[in-house]
Amino acid sequence: MIARDWQPGELLRPYGDRRDDGVVQLSFVLPVPAGERAREAAKELAHKMGLEEVHVAAMEPAAERYTFFVVYGRTAAAVDWSRVQAPEVVARKKGFDELNAYALREVGRRIVVLGACTGSDAHAVGIDAIMNMKGYAGDYGLERYACFEAANLGSQVENAALARLCAERRADAVLVSQVVTQRDVHKDNARQLIDELERLGVRGAVTAILGGPRIDHRLAVELGYDAGFGPGTRPSDVANYVVGAVLRRMGKEPR
Repeated sequence: MIARDWQPGELLRPYGDRRDDGVVQLSFVLPVPAGERAREAAKELAHKMGLEEVHVAAMEPAAERYTFFVVYGRTAAAVDWSRVQAPEVVARKKGFDELNAYALREVGRRIVVLGACTGSDAHAVGIDAIMNMKGYAGDYGLERYACFEAANLGSQVENAALARLCAERRADAVLVSQVVTQRDVHKDNARQLIDELERLGVRGAVTAILGGPRIDHRLAVELGYDAGFGPGTRPSDVANYVVGAVLRRMGKEPR
C-alpha cells in the first residue's frame, strides 16, 4: 500500500486484510476453563464490545481455570486523523560522534545523568538498555557517551535517596523507568520523586524524564516530568533530548 497524507475530514479505520476493513485483533483472559462454553463466552464478550463477525482464533489454558483468547472481529469505529492531537517530544537527532562533540563544546563540561527504577519497581531491563554502555540494537547507551557522566543506579531505588543524589551530584538529568503495576503504583512512585526534588529545592535544575512500556509524553507531563519516552525509545533519543534540555536551561537554543 502506498502511504499518503490524510486530508481533513477523512476517517481513519483499522486495517486488517485490506484498507478500511475495520478488522482488529483482541486478546484477553477469562477466569474459566477452556472449552466450548468458554469459546462462546469470549465471542459474546467481543460482541458486547461492539465487534461484528467475531472469530475466536486461539483458545489456550493460561492457568488452572483460566483461559487465554485471541479474537478477531470487525469494528465500525473510526477517527478523523487530522483532528487527533497529542503532545510529543520533538528533538533533532545528531549522531553519536556529532552529539558528543557538540555537547562538550556548547556545555563546556560533562552532563551528569542519573538513572534508576524507583520505589518498588524491580524491572531494570528498560533503564539498562538506555543507560548501560552497550545500549541495545546497535544504539549505544548513555554511559558510552563522552559528553555524559552517567550512572545507572539499578532497581528499587527509594525516591528520597535518588532525589538526594541528584542534589549531591548536581545532576543535570534524572531518568526514571517504571513498569505498570497494580492500582497505578507506578504513578505514585513517579510523583514521589518529583515531590522529593521540589522539597530539596532542586527540581528546576534537573531535567526529569520518565520511561516505561505504558509511559508516553502526555502521562509523564501530567506526573510532573519534563518528558516521557515509551516503547521503542532508543538511547540516542534520550541522549539528544537531554543535551537539548541542558542547553535550554543555559539559555542556549539547541541548533
